[in-house]
Amino acid sequence: MDPLHKHLLNENRRHFLKKVGLGIGGIALGSLLDPFSLESKTNPADLLYTGALPLPHFAPKAKRVIYLFQSGGPSQLDLFDYKPLLNKMRGQDLPDSIRKGQRLTGMTSGQDRFPLTGSVFNFKQYGESRAWVSEIMPYTAKIADELCFVKSMHTEAINHDPAITFFQTGSQQSGRPSFGSWMSYGLGSLNNNLPSFIVMLSRGTGRPNGQPLYSRLWGNGFLNSLHQGVQFRSGKDPVLYLKNPEGVSRKERRAMLDYLAEMNEIQENTFGDPEVINRISQYEMAFRMQTSVTDVMNLDDEPDHIFQMYGADALTPGTFAANCLLARRLIEKDVRFVQLYHMGWDQHDNLPTQIAKQAKDVDQASAALIMDLKQRGLLEDTLVIWGGEFGRTNYSQGILTKTSYGRDHHPRSFTIFMAGGGIKPGFTYGETDEFGYNVIKDPVHVHDLQATILNQFGIDHTQMTYKYQGRRFRLTDVSGNVIHSLLT
Repeated sequence: MDPLHKHLLNENRRHFLKKVGLGIGGIALGSLLDPFSLESKTNPADLLYTGALPLPHFAPKAKRVIYLFQSGGPSQLDLFDYKPLLNKMRGQDLPDSIRKGQRLTGMTSGQDRFPLTGSVFNFKQYGESRAWVSEIMPYTAKIADELCFVKSMHTEAINHDPAITFFQTGSQQSGRPSFGSWMSYGLGSLNNNLPSFIVMLSRGTGRPNGQPLYSRLWGNGFLNSLHQGVQFRSGKDPVLYLKNPEGVSRKERRAMLDYLAEMNEIQENTFGDPEVINRISQYEMAFRMQTSVTDVMNLDDEPDHIFQMYGADALTPGTFAANCLLARRLIEKDVRFVQLYHMGWDQHDNLPTQIAKQAKDVDQASAALIMDLKQRGLLEDTLVIWGGEFGRTNYSQGILTKTSYGRDHHPRSFTIFMAGGGIKPGFTYGETDEFGYNVIKDPVHVHDLQATILNQFGIDHTQMTYKYQGRRFRLTDVSGNVIHSLLT
């Protein structure tokens, strides 16, 4: 049998029990929530993958992704990339032979000196993989054998906005579709009652007034608006404008939407604008989300040991820990792409104090999410990604003191980690020089990472394209190679 078709027919114990548990009552409820759910139009394989393209190209290893984006540029030298030479040479200038004329940001280009500084934090090796992890990431250290560290990431962008935009859209210039939008466009949704692409934001305690984020980072660009990311917020209204207006019942809302759909269909038949059909679909999704969002955001059914697992912050809506727990619940509902942005990693000064607070915000919850997915049988086909837009310099920005230093942006080498989704666990890929400045082994570019992630979803990144203004665009632009050494 074709391995792709075999994959579509595979069903593990969790899927079987989940489907059997629904029963006739579940079918009846589903028909109330989605009046179109009983209309069997195609075979199960087609229902599973409803994207605009004939995808996947080959049997995928992953179905869903959780991207834990650490906005601001985490210092790899204080978290994962241990460089004892920097402590030995502390205070000495960065050699010109290492810098090699690399351009600097305006924040350090005017410095007379570039004094090297190692980390004030202790590092140890953990697990059978012997991965180096800083003392400020103790929970991550405990699951080192579940993680794949990539220490040779590099990018061209040197400032936050273009660097984040590059990771999220494949271009440093705004206007392109985001990663999640490309996934929605290509593969469609696995859930009829929730968006295929959901975004949540949190602000860290390391640098509360750090770099802002913009909604265009999860925008659909030139793709149909159906594929844009939907932001879930903390508070009474997780999704804006979802509730019915005061005095309007659910039955009245249903009747209004039916009539509105009729008028939109007339408009579409007249002008042939595909956005009209997208508008109908979005109205229908919003109607179904009135029930599904309330259900997924209600944490009353979570046992105490789960909150303890994620940490005390999991009880506070809007925190990174709370969003990680919600991400797991969304993955259980088969949301295709969940993006968490956590702000506050931009430590230009007072780094030791700031990054310790920032790491505490995310360490326990990140590790808990991965282990929670694993214990529920979800990690195997869910890819978790953790990382920022670039790294930090090995020299101090500003004055170096005995207890404090800052680090500027550094695009030439930084570290991310991944878990699940067919990525090799307990593995470290790539290497930087003894100064932690340049990649000396197995470099991984932003487009390489994007191509590798798409590969895990059965997508040949060179073939997932969209024609716009006479050109065929893709997430990886005109470059990118799948890093097969990272895959199981």
